[in-house]
Amino acid sequence: MYTFKYKEVAEALHDALIFDPFIITITQQVPGSAADKQLALTSYMDYSMTEAETYGRLFIPDERYGASIWAKPPGTLLESEKSTGKQAFIKYYLGPDALAVWLTITNFMHNQLHGVITDDTWYLSLVGVNPALQGQGLGAGLITPVLKETDGLAVATYLETFNPKNISFYKRLGYEIALGVAEPVTGATYWVLVREPIINITGNNRL
Repeated sequence: MYTFKYKEVAEALHDALIFDPFIITITQQVPGSAADKQLALTSYMDYSMTEAETYGRLFIPDERYGASIWAKPPGTLLESEKSTGKQAFIKYYLGPDALAVWLTITNFMHNQLHGVITDDTWYLSLVGVNPALQGQGLGAGLITPVLKETDGLAVATYLETFNPKNISFYKRLGYEIALGVAEPVTGATYWVLVREPIINITGNNRL
């Protein structure tokens, strides 16, 4: 049995991302009932948050209506440790079939990034707002606190989205489309968006 650290927020992320083609495809590989699949994917969200605390950056507002999960370039040794832990988690809690599909999709998506991002770019891996609270302008509040940090460090960030309706939202935060790719396993197109750091002449961010 998985022990949750952020169950309320993990449930919000699950509900926010349940129609994402990547999540749908992974869920299809999880054995058991609909309740089993929901529990497995909710635990995946929770694990991703605790992983970000160790290897990247996790932002959860005090109101706990959602979260943003960020990956930082960890270096070769930490990247190996992170990858090993993530794969072991997925295999145990979601099953070997889910792991195989997860690896196929994520490896394909990673290979598309050559020449698109630099080695020091941060990755906005997951972001979601509780669906009951969407439409209130809360999403930006999950992202801008971390963008202030990356602006201060003068590093770029990037994200991937399967939802074209999200693109205008990300553009308002300074992201631009770098490329669109047809992902073969999900059968869906996704977009890579990159945001260069915003720095004023004194070196302080102005987001």
